[in-house]
Amino acid sequence: MGINVAESRELKERVVEINRVAKVVKGGRRFSFTALVVIGDEVDRVGVGYGKAREVPLAISKAVDDAKKNLFTVPKHGQTITHEILGEFGAARVLLRPASEGTGVIAGGGVRAVLELGGIHDILAKSLGTTNPINMLKATVDGLRRLRRPEEVARTRGLTISQVLPVPRKPKEPAEEASDAHAESPAQAPEVPVTSAERIESPTEVIPDTSAPLDVAAPGNSEAPPEEPTA
Repeated sequence: MGINVAESRELKERVVEINRVAKVVKGGRRFSFTALVVIGDEVDRVGVGYGKAREVPLAISKAVDDAKKNLFTVPKHGQTITHEILGEFGAARVLLRPASEGTGVIAGGGVRAVLELGGIHDILAKSLGTTNPINMLKATVDGLRRLRRPEEVARTRGLTISQVLPVPRKPKEPAEEASDAHAESPAQAPEVPVTSAERIESPTEVIPDTSAPLDVAAPGNSEAPPEEPTA
């Protein structure tokens, strides 16, 4: 009998939230604790569980048992997911988007715990609805469960995997990149050189001297004033 490698991996658990709740009875209030736990092997299996008990350790153990019943396999492409998807549960909506290698897990709260224990190392996640941790985790699980592999889509459509995958972009040649850069740059008018002859300075304005007496002859008049006769 062969041993299943996936089931033989050690499951790691992470407690997302512990909350104290109360039940009102005839004699007063009874307090108990709830635990929200995520378990996974950090390869491709992950599960979310919820438990409640009068003590915290018992609530965590119940949540782990519940999470083991809800284990599922995450479809991956390398270290990220296969395609973009929006998970929904109640008022919670979580957008999951594949990322390039080296991006890391861009997520917070319980969503990060689900993605990391599911073996996803490069992904972009954004919460678009409520911040309730239980609904956010279930919305993330809903999105991961609805992911599809290229092999499944090709089998459903009756096509090959190469026909299903998007057409890769053709890299541009250096000549095309140079022409695109030249087309994007705004056209500048050529500078016209200005010669020294064209640089004409404006003539200075001559201001007449108003302090001179009015009976003084103009400088251009050569006639002398008539002499008075002597007695």
